[in-house]
Amino acid sequence: MRRGFVGGTSVPLLLTLAKGVLTGFGKRPAADAPLPAERPTAPAVRVDPGRVAAYARVCGFPAPGTAVPLTYPHVLGFPLAARLMARRRFPLPLLGLVHTAIEITQHRPLLPSETPDITVHARELRAHRRGVEVVVVTEARIDGAVVWEDRSTYLARTGGPAPTAAPPEARRPLPEVARWRLAADLGRRHAAVSGDWNPLHVHPLTARPLGFPRAIAHGMWTVARCAAEVVPGTARGVVLRARFAAPVLLPTTVVHAADAGAFELRSADDPSRLHLTGSVRLL
Repeated sequence: MRRGFVGGTSVPLLLTLAKGVLTGFGKRPAADAPLPAERPTAPAVRVDPGRVAAYARVCGFPAPGTAVPLTYPHVLGFPLAARLMARRRFPLPLLGLVHTAIEITQHRPLLPSETPDITVHARELRAHRRGVEVVVVTEARIDGAVVWEDRSTYLARTGGPAPTAAPPEARRPLPEVARWRLAADLGRRHAAVSGDWNPLHVHPLTARPLGFPRAIAHGMWTVARCAAEVVPGTARGVVLRARFAAPVLLPTTVVHAADAGAFELRSADDPSRLHLTGSVRLL
């Protein structure tokens, strides 16, 4: 019997993030740089019921029942993703990476009693008008079969002015479903249940050196909070896509809007300011 790794926040993860800060010094993001071929793997990852329950509370999911929340396997894989991105041979600096998009495919729900093998690898490096993007893939397997996977896109911004973007297309806002007041400590609370202690999310004092006047909410919190509303609890196969737009400065009030499989999160003070757009499709 294999001894299972327990996914979640840990001291080793915090040390990995600190290592990523150090190894990032001197890196010059380039779209033609080689990607590491290794695939870090954690076999038989045990799902801690207490951590899942805490995560569900912070992200607005109902109390865990027969399946873990749709976005939770991302948390199980985050220590591996951080380890990969913290390596010296990884071409982008970990500090300052911006999560710009995610696509989650759940082939079937992951049960709390199961111990998936989690694997992470970098698949694609590409130029972006504001820097260089990388796609990091996380897979959860049961008996060798992929039951859950995500493709997360991260952006390393480079110096210099960004090229002028085309004017945004006219769009009709989705109908408002709810308003959520987000407290100033949301970033710290989500970090505690996800393990993502990026300084952008922790405190204004650690966010300011990175260009933000206040701490910002995790992109994974925004997509998880929306998923808790738009994905039926009885769903088995699901594809959820989301693109992160303007950062959510804390504290603030946001509007959750949804219609016919599409959803968005926008500022309550400025309806034209989108924080997140996405879609969900049942398989």
